[in-house]
Amino acid sequence: MIETDEHKALRAAVAALGKRHGRAYDRETLWAEAAKLGYLGVNLPEEYGGGGGGISELSIVLEELGAAGCPLLLMVVSPAICGTVIARFGTEEQKRHWLPGLADGSLTMAFGITEPDAGSNSHRITTTARRDPDSGDWVLNGRKVFVSGVDITDATLIVGRTEDARTGKLKPCLFIVPRDTEGFGRRQIDMELSAVEKQFELTLDDVRLPADALVGDEDAGLLQLFAGLNPERIMTAAFGIGMGRFALARAIEYARDRTVWKTPIGAHQAIAHPLAQAHIDLEMARLMMQKAAYLYDAGDDVGAGEAANMAKYAAGEACVKAVDQSVHTLGGNGLTREFGLASLITAARVSRIAPVSREMILNYVSHQTLGLPKSY
Repeated sequence: MIETDEHKALRAAVAALGKRHGRAYDRETLWAEAAKLGYLGVNLPEEYGGGGGGISELSIVLEELGAAGCPLLLMVVSPAICGTVIARFGTEEQKRHWLPGLADGSLTMAFGITEPDAGSNSHRITTTARRDPDSGDWVLNGRKVFVSGVDITDATLIVGRTEDARTGKLKPCLFIVPRDTEGFGRRQIDMELSAVEKQFELTLDDVRLPADALVGDEDAGLLQLFAGLNPERIMTAAFGIGMGRFALARAIEYARDRTVWKTPIGAHQAIAHPLAQAHIDLEMARLMMQKAAYLYDAGDDVGAGEAANMAKYAAGEACVKAVDQSVHTLGGNGLTREFGLASLITAARVSRIAPVSREMILNYVSHQTLGLPKSY
């Protein structure tokens, strides 16, 4: 896909911002500056303080920050998932309350869907929401795990399930839970992963919410949920591509400069070819990401679902390969703090695992795209 002049200008401007902050960036300072420049809310509606663009523009922002070594992981969650869901399905009051703050960075939201026993199966979510017949309040009970940044966000968009009065079956619904709501507990998970945003396990113990905490239509179910999950996959692809580009740039610079027996090591095909292959894989993943973003912004939710899954898969594979090859190119130096690549070995795995594993994407493609019998 050929980028528009506007997209090229956005990419260059964000790259310059990322270069100023670099690998040793301070998350709060970068978040504030990106917000002030209009980058955080570029996908949100103009009438609520956003840039009026789409996931295409937001993915450019995250990719370029990642390529500079300073990705803002919360962008995947706050403006992309939560902002999109509220913009598309929220009440007018919810839009007025949340979207301007999500756009200017003054408000942030986390997203809680994964559960200890449900994994990637959103149909097995056990967090339930029931209506108090006397007050009209919602009462939530359940657990969530691997929720990013709950300690630094103002609220969490929680995926729960309510009982359908007609069928008695449980259906997914989305609720805005403010951080300090009574009964809403959190425990930080001790991760090997080195990241600014921490991971949490959440407990909801008779969490009482007003009626207007429900986002959108109680009967919309999976439609609303996947309206947030497709942007999440696209943005995760951007995260992985940016990380892969950062690692690859370090390795290319090293291969040009590192001289052994009077020859730069990059002159040897054993060094050069794997780096070239990693670059090709990243470029192909970016093309699929751009396709997915284009389809989503055009309103093609079905087409975007397939492309977003493929983009996330391709980016995860390309990211892991690029980081691994970059570390290998530097040899022992690839494991030092000086070159800043070693920590990416663990971080790169995230793009394969979250928010949905590569195996579940292969299940999706084999069943939904290829029409093969369902295996799960």
